[in-house]
Amino acid sequence: MKKIFFESLGCAKNLVDSEYMLGLIKEEGHELTDDPLHADIAVVNTCAFIRPAVEESIDAILELVAMKEKGRLKYILVAGCLVQRYGYKLLREIPEVDCWLGTGQIFRIGEILRNKKGALPLIFIDRPQFLADHNAPRVQTTPFYSSYLKIAEGCSHHCSFCIIPSLRGPYRSRTLDSLHAEAKKMVEKGVKEINLISQDTTWYGHDLNPPCGLEDLLEKLLTIHGLKWLRILYAYPYLLTERVIELINSEEVICPYIDVPLQHIDQDILKAMGRPLGSESMPQLIEKIRSKSRNIALRTTIMVGFPGESEEKFQDLCNFIREAQFDRLGVFTFNPEKGSRAFRLKNRVPLEVAEKRANEIMGIQADISKARNKKLIGETLKVLVEGLHPETDLLLAGRTNTMAPEVDGQVIINEGVAEVGQIVPVKIHEAHTYDLVGSINSDKI
Repeated sequence: MKKIFFESLGCAKNLVDSEYMLGLIKEEGHELTDDPLHADIAVVNTCAFIRPAVEESIDAILELVAMKEKGRLKYILVAGCLVQRYGYKLLREIPEVDCWLGTGQIFRIGEILRNKKGALPLIFIDRPQFLADHNAPRVQTTPFYSSYLKIAEGCSHHCSFCIIPSLRGPYRSRTLDSLHAEAKKMVEKGVKEINLISQDTTWYGHDLNPPCGLEDLLEKLLTIHGLKWLRILYAYPYLLTERVIELINSEEVICPYIDVPLQHIDQDILKAMGRPLGSESMPQLIEKIRSKSRNIALRTTIMVGFPGESEEKFQDLCNFIREAQFDRLGVFTFNPEKGSRAFRLKNRVPLEVAEKRANEIMGIQADISKARNKKLIGETLKVLVEGLHPETDLLLAGRTNTMAPEVDGQVIINEGVAEVGQIVPVKIHEAHTYDLVGSINSDKI
């Protein structure tokens, strides 16, 4: 038995892969440690979606290499998107790493750690086909009350700025029964909030035989007794069906929250991005969602600085954001990634201009967020308590069902007592740009 340090980088989808790898490590009887200085083996699950993620992954590996040269650490295994993207080049660049696993080979980690013999380094890369099911061992690394359910792997879209299909393979949906079985086990272990994730949750089931849809999955998961919150993340706008929207509107368990990455509003830029335009405009879709009786929060992601984004097109985007009044919004600048079709596009926007535009959009959104939060003052909202506030033991912190973990704001509770993982009514009496402040309303418990 060895002590193993594990580091997971990147998005929630990558985190789920890490949890599967940890499950396989645990099956082998190894002990996990949070301190790499006390580890015999170090494992890094990397991200390589954009250049900053590549740099973060390389830095993490080199830190472990330095530890290996000085101390107890004897073996380094690197897995994930970085390996899938750069392959055998990594053998030459970082020879101190003992084993490399591509995204489709992570299931081999158990046998590799069991048989660390023979010529090193090892590298296993193939066309990604791995798809976990409910029987795969998994170690939950998120808080006990919240977990991610990855409903599919890979992507079959062809966005010109994105290399995910080459890193993750084509879209592969898990079956309804498998997802129901895993979600049921989660709830039985104390999970109250399940967040559905994949590269595109609205594409779920199109590749199954017979085909089904996200709405079918939602209806099946709603039969699980004890599930409190069910959240949809990464929903592409042009596949968001009326039935899915109506389920969000009518079912209390489904969080009144839709994460819809729009990227842009200009039709020419969307075409250059390879994004399908859909049968209705974005303002029409937003109006449809906002017309429902339930107050459904909208989150989106915007890209600025894409080749061909003139100042006029950017101002149109800003005006659209002002009109749409998104509850949550994230923005990132275009990165010309080698291997993507957009890498070859001309008429690039200078990086400093793109960064200035990103800051301008976040300034617009800050005003919108604060104004929308102020409307909640006096309301009593259900809040999932996550624990003590990170800055003081005198306050609690949590989230409403319109706040996703990690990416959105929080509710700061300055009066009342509650246990971690408990959902309590909180009366809001203060609003900030992204956070709310309130006290537990004991009269409504």
